[in-house]
Amino acid sequence: MKLRWGAHSITGNYRENNEDRCHADPKGRLFVVADGMGGQSAGERASQLAVELVTRTLEQIVDFAGGTQATVGGAIDRAVQDANGEILALSEIDTSLRNMGTTLALMVRSGDCLACAGVGDSRIYLLRGGDLKQLTTDHSIAQALVEAGTISEEEVSTHRYKNMLYKYLGSKEGSGPVEVKWIPLKSGDRFMACSDGVSDGLPKAELPKLLAKLPDAQKTAEAIVAAAQAGGSRDNITCLTVFVE
Repeated sequence: MKLRWGAHSITGNYRENNEDRCHADPKGRLFVVADGMGGQSAGERASQLAVELVTRTLEQIVDFAGGTQATVGGAIDRAVQDANGEILALSEIDTSLRNMGTTLALMVRSGDCLACAGVGDSRIYLLRGGDLKQLTTDHSIAQALVEAGTISEEEVSTHRYKNMLYKYLGSKEGSGPVEVKWIPLKSGDRFMACSDGVSDGLPKAELPKLLAKLPDAQKTAEAIVAAAQAGGSRDNITCLTVFVE
């Protein structure tokens, strides 16, 4: 299986700086999107740290050629926990970075599978056979209310707690176990990792159309970001696409 990928990130219409970060490994082994929070310098620093630390750890300990689900899953847990600890420690040492945090959406290739994991509300989607599936679960108060049966899925987009997170890197809960979903790769699969600037700016029904429309992964990422911006997203907007051949 061959992978092609593209990534695009913009500040957007309403922010003064871009607190999002993304990384696509040149060898196609891992892909990361992080959305920082806590103010300008704090949010930028948190997302940058998350990408750098998680990437470094995984490059050191993962067998990308075909590690077992147990070993790769354990490596993802370790990478996330180590990054969470570093971000927490730095926020306590440097008062200008107090309360900083970041989300994380992570895809790791192992053989002919992609391990997908998320912390916070940056998301990973898979488009397969025309069907779009969200592979990660938002760690937001609103989503927790859905799972508790208190509100419906339809109410999430307008709920006052839709962007309030209970788990992210830079929080005590961020060091907990990471849910990893293993996806056997199929030719024609299209994956997308994004910050909430994409999901907040686009109706869910538009995503599969945009993700399927163009043959080029980079142009697809750029088109999705542009559509989210035109759709009124009020945040930084980041999209990373991975196409399977």
